Amino acid sequence: MTDEIDVVGMWVTADGHIRQELRADGRYDEARGARRSAYTGRYTVTGNHLDYVDDTGFTATGDIRDGVLHHEHLVLYRESDEVRR
Repeated sequence: MTDEIDVVGMWVTADGHIRQELRADGRYDEARGARRSAYTGRYTVTGNHLDYVDDTGFTATGDIRDGVLHHEHLVLYRESDEVRR
């Protein structure tokens, strides 16, 4: 098995406006405010680094640092960790 970290689950911004679900099948679904599935696509994990490819072909990256997902200019927290912030 690889040393990749577990990223599967719901990640949210502190204000709850952006919600990014990282699924076990390598797909993601990102909601923005009331707009469900604003962005969908696939992701891969290498160590603590994520590479995203949107269904439209747009690419982005992210990194998990200290249990926090830094996705381009966004900072997202595991939904289950929200009470710890």
